[in-house]
Amino acid sequence: MKIRFGLALCAVVLVCALPSSAGAQAPAAIEYRVLATSKTSTMQKEMQDAAAAGFQFGEVMGGDTSFGGSEVVVIMHRSGSADRFDYRLMATSKTSTMQKELQEAGDAGFEYRGQTVFKSTFGGKEVVAILERSVDAKNAEQYDYRLLASKKTSTMQKELSEAGEQGYEFVGMTVAKTLVGGDEVVTILRRKL
Repeated sequence: MKIRFGLALCAVVLVCALPSSAGAQAPAAIEYRVLATSKTSTMQKEMQDAAAAGFQFGEVMGGDTSFGGSEVVVIMHRSGSADRFDYRLMATSKTSTMQKELQEAGDAGFEYRGQTVFKSTFGGKEVVAILERSVDAKNAEQYDYRLLASKKTSTMQKELSEAGEQGYEFVGMTVAKTLVGGDEVVTILRRKL
């Protein structure tokens, strides 16, 4: 008798612990948009168009695709949020140009979101960085960006340590062949102003 009562009690507890199908809600649908092109200027426009339709940046990667050849591919997503975003895509083979463009974007309230390397149709191998800012933000945070590029990982270690002591936070890295430096480790860091 005690065993049956114990089993019955366990069954009741188990049934009560299971979620009710009447109270369960289906997860909100998430829409995705895959953008792919061999021209960075086209990607900038496609990202802005997707953002105007309510999509937000997810990830970026450069490389060879089956049908498109060497492309930059971006995944964007939309989940019903009312937030709207503005994007800035920067692509260059010169680290000094990237540093200048990153800082201009940081001054305008853009935040780093991702980076990659890909071989563009006209620019050769380029480092691509994507930055985002909320369209609705009244007082967007501003950042001081620092780009570090070095052929030697030991030099990069030293430069990262020095930047860290100054309050810079690491946000991204690529290994890229740049116009001036050849094969380099390229890192992007930032600190709030």
